[in-house]
Amino acid sequence: MATKRPAKAPLDCHERALRLLAVRPRSRRELESRLRHAGFEAGEVSSELDRLEEVGLIDDGAFAREVADHHLKVRGSGRRAVVGALASKGVSRETIEETLAGLEGDESERALEVAMDRARRLTSLRPEVAYGRLVSFLARRGYDGGTSREAARVALALDGRHA
Repeated sequence: MATKRPAKAPLDCHERALRLLAVRPRSRRELESRLRHAGFEAGEVSSELDRLEEVGLIDDGAFAREVADHHLKVRGSGRRAVVGALASKGVSRETIEETLAGLEGDESERALEVAMDRARRLTSLRPEVAYGRLVSFLARRGYDGGTSREAARVALALDGRHA
């Protein structure tokens, strides 16, 4: 006869928040949403988030810089993609603006680096096809149209010819 295990006690708000933060850093709003969705009351969630912010476990500024850094350096994203990623994670517009103001490097240079790397994979294609694919790729990475077109033109050495 199988013995029944005693039921585990449900996690309190603090434990749940710490487990969510153990998986990966989160913005205050993202954590608030997860805790509210888990059934915790708004007042309890708010006081817990204040407590976690006081001890430094929630810091939207540091979180935003980390996410932006990842998108710029690892993914090769443009500013538009960084803004979208931060907004989707619940970072405030003000924090996003502060983060973007502190970004290093020129958008055009980053786009060109990404384009040069990607262009190596497109050498077997006709120049106009490679150009179109590269411009689309850069646009999906969050670069504006003009920056994408110029980076693709330089990376594919099209010398002013438009594909």
